[in-house]
Amino acid sequence: MSGYTFTGKGGDFRMENPQHSSGLYIPVAGNTGLRSAVSPDFGGDAKLDQNHFLIAPKSISNLHSDRDTRNFFCAYEDGIWSACGASAMQEAERFTDAEDKVVLEGGRMWQKVTRTDKKRNITAEVTIFSLLDTPSEIMTVKITNDSDTETTFTPVAAIPIYGRSADNLRDHRHVTALLNRAKVCEDGVVVKPTLSFDERGHQINDTTYFVLGSGANGARPVEFIADADLFIGEGGTFLRPRTVLDITSSSWKKAPFNVDGKEMIGALKFDRVTLKKGESVSFRLSIGATTDPEKDIANALLAITKAEDTDKIFEETKDYWNNLTNIHVKTGDAGFDNYMEWITFQPQLRRIYGCSFLPHHDYGRGGRGWRDLWQDCLALLLTDPDGVRKMIIDNFKGVRFDGTNATIIGDKPGEFKADRNGIPRVWMDHGFWPFLTLKLYMDQTGDIEILGENATYFKDALVCRAEKRDAEYGEGYGVVQKDKSGAEYQGSVLEHILIENVSAIYDVGDNGEIRLRGADWNDALDMATHKGESVAFTCGYAGNLLDIAKYIRLYGERSGKTTAPVAAELKELIFADGADLLSSPEKKRSLLMSYMDKVSHAVSGDKEEISLEDIAAALEKKAEFMMNQIREKEWVTDSEGNGWFNGYYDDNGKRVEGEFDTPDGKNVRMMLTGQVFSVMSGTAKEENVKEIIKSADKYLYKEGIGGYRLNTDFKALRTDLGRMFGFSYGDKENGAVFSHMAVMFGNALYKRGFAKEGYKALNSLYKASSNFEVSRIYPGVPEYFNAEGRGLYNYLTGAASWMMMTVVTQSFGVRGEAGDLCMQPALLAEQFDDNGIAAITLPFRGKEFEVRYINSGKKEVGDYQVSKAVVDGKDMTVEDGKRAVLTAAEIDSLSDGKHTIEVYL
Repeated sequence: MSGYTFTGKGGDFRMENPQHSSGLYIPVAGNTGLRSAVSPDFGGDAKLDQNHFLIAPKSISNLHSDRDTRNFFCAYEDGIWSACGASAMQEAERFTDAEDKVVLEGGRMWQKVTRTDKKRNITAEVTIFSLLDTPSEIMTVKITNDSDTETTFTPVAAIPIYGRSADNLRDHRHVTALLNRAKVCEDGVVVKPTLSFDERGHQINDTTYFVLGSGANGARPVEFIADADLFIGEGGTFLRPRTVLDITSSSWKKAPFNVDGKEMIGALKFDRVTLKKGESVSFRLSIGATTDPEKDIANALLAITKAEDTDKIFEETKDYWNNLTNIHVKTGDAGFDNYMEWITFQPQLRRIYGCSFLPHHDYGRGGRGWRDLWQDCLALLLTDPDGVRKMIIDNFKGVRFDGTNATIIGDKPGEFKADRNGIPRVWMDHGFWPFLTLKLYMDQTGDIEILGENATYFKDALVCRAEKRDAEYGEGYGVVQKDKSGAEYQGSVLEHILIENVSAIYDVGDNGEIRLRGADWNDALDMATHKGESVAFTCGYAGNLLDIAKYIRLYGERSGKTTAPVAAELKELIFADGADLLSSPEKKRSLLMSYMDKVSHAVSGDKEEISLEDIAAALEKKAEFMMNQIREKEWVTDSEGNGWFNGYYDDNGKRVEGEFDTPDGKNVRMMLTGQVFSVMSGTAKEENVKEIIKSADKYLYKEGIGGYRLNTDFKALRTDLGRMFGFSYGDKENGAVFSHMAVMFGNALYKRGFAKEGYKALNSLYKASSNFEVSRIYPGVPEYFNAEGRGLYNYLTGAASWMMMTVVTQSFGVRGEAGDLCMQPALLAEQFDDNGIAAITLPFRGKEFEVRYINSGKKEVGDYQVSKAVVDGKDMTVEDGKRAVLTAAEIDSLSDGKHTIEVYL
């Protein structure tokens, strides 16, 4: 097993014998809602949403064991052979000398597998992609006779049509088959169930599923089977269907005819083919699901009628996906450059697939969560900021007046829904992320004035941070917060940010840190709802307060304003800062409860104009108190003197991290999250950062499996902390290398000036991902690496946005600062090519830039300075030898098109 090699632009790759690795799949989708996962043998599934699966749902555990795959058979007189590798004989020959020769090529949203039957010397090229503007996969099959003699076979396409909700895999599987209605036409099989089955209320089904086929010179299939059981035959299987073994069986019928109440399949038989030496024949299939069958079936059929048209559409589709992202890097490592093509693409995949629609992601029912809304914006801000302003303002409409937020998010921008189940759960970190995204937006665009824009607030029955229910609330109220007059209340973006962050810092436990409640970013820390506290995110919120203060002042400078209107109820929370209050958890909680009681149903609607400088100063005072408290109380050490910050308190109010005596000896407990946010926020001073790096390297870093693990082995089932400790150590949140937090650790280290250490964190993930022998994943960063180094939960992870942001803004050091473009590289010597050049292409303020760093002496980071910088040959400002700056005004004066910036080190 040699893994894959990159072959071209956009991260295209090639690998031999992909069938020897389990768990491989590639996303295939367009822009119309059909989302597919395709394994090397063309298994996987396809769906519009949770309730409309075209091909039956696949989880990672049955991705390779289920046999209801997309298939294409060649039926010979002496047996059958699958162009996709899915026949009983081919499976029996796997891992033997008789096994087919297989080569896979893959790229963004497409896959091609070339398979050679060694016995017959027949080669099949099978390609799959999705139409961009029609909800249909396109599957092409080209069969070539490489032997010295003629070969004759009957081609058969076989695509099982599931056609219903994922819930029906076991819930009424047979009953829902009775709803199926198939119409077999001259081009294929079209299935439209009568009802969408749901015991809570059946509905008329509006979705049509189809499999259409076209052969040589546009020839139609000649006979069909729509009943899957009939196709398999008594005692048969999808790998050895009796109707393909007996290709002249009377089960095959000419169109048109109907089939009712069966499990369905699009089985299409084409005319018998005879190929002479060197001759080829091609077939094309459209496999789709639509609510507009008249239009979409016509378009899908048009795409496959002529081979040359299908080939042209395929090339156009590849170009579309390759050109969708506009950030490209060029370093001394071509593998890393191609790897980054997938990193920049992964946020697009998350936008399309949500968090539920690939084989590893077999949870939820689609859609995105609160964090997803904000972290997915990070990537958009770097690649395509158009429209992000409205998106951000719309997202703020999900904030409640108590500082929490909606967790049921609608399909439309800014659409939030009341949770009908009334689940009283609060993720204490949710208020942290919006400002992080808003800050990047303001830096990239210079649009500080967005702080003054107004948005509504979310309202449902849950109040007082989900500890109470609003007895006056009913569904007739809607989901928008109203004031005492009954009007929809609006507040500025700044007010939303203040409510989220200031309310959080009063919601403290007995140790003075912010309560963990239902969980923080780590959903698996979900069993410390009473006395649990998150020191990690107390650091995060403290850092937020300092940054908010900075941008409040900048807002005043840019707008000329000295005050801002703020909800009258919020004023006391902002300015209450006496030492007796700040140091008293009881008084903090009491003040917060008083505030929440005031806004539990209707808000007053009254606003006060408050000095921007006074708000900023008050936030800074609170942040400094919080940071000092953590520095004084939460630094822990082991018996060797290694130190780090405690990140959590459990449900008994006990400190989680440090060195503990157990019946089996001393147990060191360290978690990465607390180190990330203490470093990133500035809570950790420079000497703390150095100690944290040393301790993390000793206790958390593991060579070869991605680097920094999420925690040490606590060797206990911690029902006083979270379900994560029920997982096997080294998996998921319990001690795996969790890419998201590992990347954030790298980001934090870069920000604090520890470039080599930050690079180590990112490079370890890249090396582990690329080591196919161990990771067994296609290019990209997975959610985590397990204890063996295998990558799991591929593609749909916020880690990709963070990795892209870190590489761009920290490693390459190309970042916005309130609308100016600053270039302050932190590249290591090994990241430059043989000529001492490293380059990045990216958009900024509507212009495209290529930034080229020229390090002719191959100096190491820390040894080089910026000596000169030019844009299109004209000198730029260089500040103190540290960075080059192009102001917003200078950028706006540049012509449209691409501009080259050269920075000499």
